[in-house]
Amino acid sequence: MAEECTHDCSTCSQNCGERTEPMNLMAAPNPNSNVKKVIAIMSGKGGVGKSYVTSALASACKKLGKDTAILDADITGPSIPKAFGVHVRAMGDDNGIFPVHTPSGLKMMSLNLLMENETDPVVWRGSLIAGTVKQFWTDVQWGDVDYMFVDMPPGTGDVPLTVFQSLPVDGIIVVTSPQELVSMIVEKAVKMAELMNIPILGLVENYSYFKCPDCGKEHKIYGDSHIDEVAAAHSLKVLAKLPIDPRVAAAVDAGEVEQLAPNGLETVATELCK
Repeated sequence: MAEECTHDCSTCSQNCGERTEPMNLMAAPNPNSNVKKVIAIMSGKGGVGKSYVTSALASACKKLGKDTAILDADITGPSIPKAFGVHVRAMGDDNGIFPVHTPSGLKMMSLNLLMENETDPVVWRGSLIAGTVKQFWTDVQWGDVDYMFVDMPPGTGDVPLTVFQSLPVDGIIVVTSPQELVSMIVEKAVKMAELMNIPILGLVENYSYFKCPDCGKEHKIYGDSHIDEVAAAHSLKVLAKLPIDPRVAAAVDAGEVEQLAPNGLETVATELCK
């Protein structure tokens, strides 16, 4: 037991034998932040289009008139600023860092906005990466935000754990692709969500099919979809099945993701951002 124990475990960070309440690791937001709802976008593996889903959902939510923000938690692979064509440095004052705004007014914070050169690699250990994500919550002056979307790195490691323990996450959207591996990916995400007591809002399948512009026939490039059966097995909702669309790659490369219309997730955003 701590030498000067007050016997009030709710205000104590010691994990001693006398503890009667679980440790609360929730971090307080910056005093100049008022974030109403936090939605995390995660995947069990990389390369499934998670950052696009984050960008498209946030853009669609912003078009609905909501104050929207993106917290880019993918520290070693930050792609959100490029997708929106944002290449400026974030500034701040004594009260914290100011988020950068996209042309439509969407707020964002990413490590690339703090780096001298956005192509410099981030060669950091896990604890430092996780700490930086937490600081994006505590040190950034987000102002009024109706919906914040958190673009997570793939997997269930340090950063997702830090986000789920430190931020008041209201729900998770899991992004998958139509391979057999998807069932294992969703299983991992579901189990982590259960451990963290955070609801999964639904699944988004990316690269679901390619629609031929000439004949209109849909081709399943990555094989048959398993998303419906996986969702049913876990009582989850399939939010969207996104096709392989060359417009998406072109818009992201050009930094014009928020101008892409339709982006395939407008209906999902309408349900989420009420």
